[in-house]
Amino acid sequence: MKKYILLTWLFTISIVFLYAQTSNVLPSKSQLKWANSEIGVLIHYDINIFAKGGADAVDLAKKETLPPLSAFNPSKLNTDQWIETAKKAGAKYAVLVAKHGTGFTLWPSKANDYNIGNTPFKNGKGDILGDFIKSCKKYDIKPGIYYNTNYNSYFGAGYTKLPDDQTLKYNQMVYQQLHEIWTKYGTLFEIWFDGGVMTDKKLGISDKVSTLLRKYQPNAILFQGPLSENNLIRWVGNEEGHAPYPNWSKADANTSATGTVEIPNLNGNPDGKYWIPGETDFPNRKNGGWMWDADGSKQPPFSADELLDRYYTSVGRNANMLIGMVIDTAGLFPEHDSQIFVEFGKKLNARTQSMIGTTDGKGNIFTIKLEAAKEINQIEIQEDISKGERVRSYNIEGLVEGKWNKLCDGTSVGHKRIQLFDKVKVTEIRLTIVKSEGEPIIRKFSVYKY
Repeated sequence: MKKYILLTWLFTISIVFLYAQTSNVLPSKSQLKWANSEIGVLIHYDINIFAKGGADAVDLAKKETLPPLSAFNPSKLNTDQWIETAKKAGAKYAVLVAKHGTGFTLWPSKANDYNIGNTPFKNGKGDILGDFIKSCKKYDIKPGIYYNTNYNSYFGAGYTKLPDDQTLKYNQMVYQQLHEIWTKYGTLFEIWFDGGVMTDKKLGISDKVSTLLRKYQPNAILFQGPLSENNLIRWVGNEEGHAPYPNWSKADANTSATGTVEIPNLNGNPDGKYWIPGETDFPNRKNGGWMWDADGSKQPPFSADELLDRYYTSVGRNANMLIGMVIDTAGLFPEHDSQIFVEFGKKLNARTQSMIGTTDGKGNIFTIKLEAAKEINQIEIQEDISKGERVRSYNIEGLVEGKWNKLCDGTSVGHKRIQLFDKVKVTEIRLTIVKSEGEPIIRKFSVYKY
């Protein structure tokens, strides 16, 4: 009998210990701030759009096809216009692609000659990265920087395999450029690696990069950063604006794909070892339109309604929404695209104003009682993720002429879950948490007609 009691006690302690391990996987302060930001922009600008025939004419695997530095000279470049437009679209943060696949840098890097300081733009005195940071401060947008460490046409890296000695030299150059942008431009909200950092112990620099991050940008959110670091976020597996569902903030590993191949089932794991929420990035133009193409028929912009749909399938599925902004050869976000961003922002505001009722609290059942029967067609649930993701499944019901009708159900909630359904006239709405790990803490449960 004593042996049985002892085994039962040990089993109970083991279960409590395992639950404590998973329940203690919580977001950092930076990750909480990032989740609350919800919408950001990813701004692409590279020298290849100045090539004869446009960006598609450049074979990134061949250095000789790169445009000469003399080709880069935008006549109307205005980072204020970029950031002001992003703010009108509801963005709270912005990430500038400071160095993409060509190897050309938007700041006057001392690591190599292929940079803005050796172009006719502002007689070699230009610094678009610096201007971007100033514009973010002006419009109260949190700044971030994208720097792809693995691909660089100017050095022939990534597109072809370099000999070990050249790889070492290349990675030393990468480290120098990361040092420049992480030490000279102030505190960064988000850092984009896009494909991770080479972890090879002999040739890679991931350990040095980690040390650099901890010293100069310890609070930055890291898209596909080293798994050893805090404040990580992951890719959702596509560049279409659709996070998978369910979509959990915890996972057992980070993503390191470049985005060139779609990967299904990156749903995370409700019992994962790390807090690594997803970011849903997509270009504002169709057919992979990250870079400017003068022929707008090839890559028409998503409409405001299409952007709203992607808001529902990104932010509404517990992920952040990161919209691409294609900048033209004049250095501006095109007028037509700008108008769409403004319209999208107005739609988001109108949706917010369409809320009919809301509640919050702890427990398994939450009800919203209306003064009279009203039509609704959306619900929104938010957990207090500072205490973790506790909801595992839920039901939503509406009281229709005295009878409870099921409207929808789901699994993951996290920072925000939005569901749409056909309009129905109800006098009361009920959220029932069917399954949870620990007591559910609902930050907000709201209903809308929009």
